[in-house]
Order: sequence, then structure tokens, then C-alpha cells
Amino acid sequence: MLHENDNIFKSMKDITFEDTVSHQCGVTMNDSVEARAIAEVMSRHDHIKVTYMPAMIRIDGDGKMEFKMDEISEELGRVMTRHLFEISTSTHYGRMVMTDDNTVMLFGDMNEMMKYIV
Repeated sequence: MLHENDNIFKSMKDITFEDTVSHQCGVTMNDSVEARAIAEVMSRHDHIKVTYMPAMIRIDGDGKMEFKMDEISEELGRVMTRHLFEISTSTHYGRMVMTDDNTVMLFGDMNEMMKYIV
């Protein structure tokens, strides 16, 4: 997990452009009670990076990210539905699939995502 003073953003001079496909996915949220609960739950996963900015929280992962509403609800202290989750996220990148009432998944790999929608 990244801490509040860590930064995932690089200077343009430090960026290398490659002709490859990225399998990253993630969400950006306005800083709120809900966003902090989501970030806290997701920070427990090794492949997830959480970045706190002055007014936003960014959660980035590689491959896929699984957001469990019951885990977020427990952290939040009240019910978080998949629809409230979607409202809490300002934007996402990757392919988002709501697999059931408790789970929202983000995929960096479109082929893996296709298993859920075909």
C-alpha cells in the first residue's frame, strides 16, 4: 500500500513509452468516508496500490480487482451496495463487471472479462 506521501505519478522525463498492452485497472474517487473505506479494504491486497491525494483517492491494480460489498460495508459501518460503489467512484479504467449483488470486478485483461459477459 502506498502511504499519503508516496506518489504513483512520474515526471515526463522518467516515463518510458512501450508498444505493449497494459493489464492495469483501477478507480479514482473523490475523498469521502465511503472512498476511505473502499481504499482501506483494497489496501489489504498485495497487488493493489492506494494513492491519497489532497481531494482524491486512487486505487490501482494489475490483472483484476475484486471489490466485495460486504467487506466494504463492514469497514464503513453501514451498507455499501454495488450501485453506491459506482456512485463513489468518479472514474474507472479497465472493464467493470458486476458479477453478483456483492461483487464488482475490474479487469485489465479483456479476455478474462469476457468469461463473465458471454
